[in-house]
Amino acid sequence: MASTTTVCVIIAAKNAERTIGRAIASALRETAVSEVVVVDDGSDDSTPQASIEADDASGRLQILKLDRNHGPAFARNRAIAQSSAPLIAILDADDFFLPGRFDSLLAGADDWDFIADNIVFIDSRNVPGTAPQVPHFEPAPRFLNIKGFIDGNISRRGASRGEIGFLKPVMRRAFLDAHGLRYDEKLRLGEDYELYARALLKGARYKVVHGCGYGAVVRPDSLSGKHRTEDLKRLYEADRAMLSGALLQDTRTALQNHERHIRARYELRHFLDIKAARGLAAAGAHALGHPGALPAIVRGVLGDKLEAFGARGKAAGNEPAAPRYLLPARADVQR
Repeated sequence: MASTTTVCVIIAAKNAERTIGRAIASALRETAVSEVVVVDDGSDDSTPQASIEADDASGRLQILKLDRNHGPAFARNRAIAQSSAPLIAILDADDFFLPGRFDSLLAGADDWDFIADNIVFIDSRNVPGTAPQVPHFEPAPRFLNIKGFIDGNISRRGASRGEIGFLKPVMRRAFLDAHGLRYDEKLRLGEDYELYARALLKGARYKVVHGCGYGAVVRPDSLSGKHRTEDLKRLYEADRAMLSGALLQDTRTALQNHERHIRARYELRHFLDIKAARGLAAAGAHALGHPGALPAIVRGVLGDKLEAFGARGKAAGNEPAAPRYLLPARADVQR
């Protein structure tokens, strides 16, 4: 399928001058890619110039520049509007595709609306000049349903980040257009989760294979780790918007659990904001005045303290983390 299919790769970039060249090069290397659309989302560094320097002169690269920062959802929607390839793939500006990603990912049955492969998380201190050596995993294709997807997006305190929403599926433009689906531009956190959840509610066939084709670079100053309190509020409000529709009971229960999870994170962050701005007494008064939020605040404060204590015990080594994979997978012994 990859030899006859065209893919548009969309890269929303904000102050990514150090990494954008690697991301673009990894996309242009793929023979199935007909368009690479970089949206410079209000950068104040050399991201546009670094993007131009990564061009391979094949005519496939397009660079759009926004006058101010709008967030990844807006930037991606702009890129979708400016492109025409039948398949759409998202690539974060920090990340890169492993060689042959689309040849492998698109080689199977044409029975999906969204298709995603495994992700290898790489400590930024370990990122080599060339793509890492990743084992060949058994594809083990399966389909995600809405309940499994939502359940897989509830993070566990103390565990490495591994929500299914991190997957970067290839999406059929025809399915998005048929159902009027685009990123919710109010969201600056969880915009991928929210789009995929709405697609699944519309009946999307979301296929997952366990072979690995996406490299995600983990660094402490990542923009995705700097979300605002308001971002959490908008994300649980997005869950509530989905809950307002007609849903099967197991789907409704899963969405309610996710909404409570995100709202608890919001309540803790809101409490800490008040404490930082007005002091502990004001924060305590706020908590007591909102008894429904009190359990989330207490659990969150205790959890943060325990996590900080554990982190102090590990700080001495400060060694780069070993690569890890989002999805459990077995090596393909037949290769």
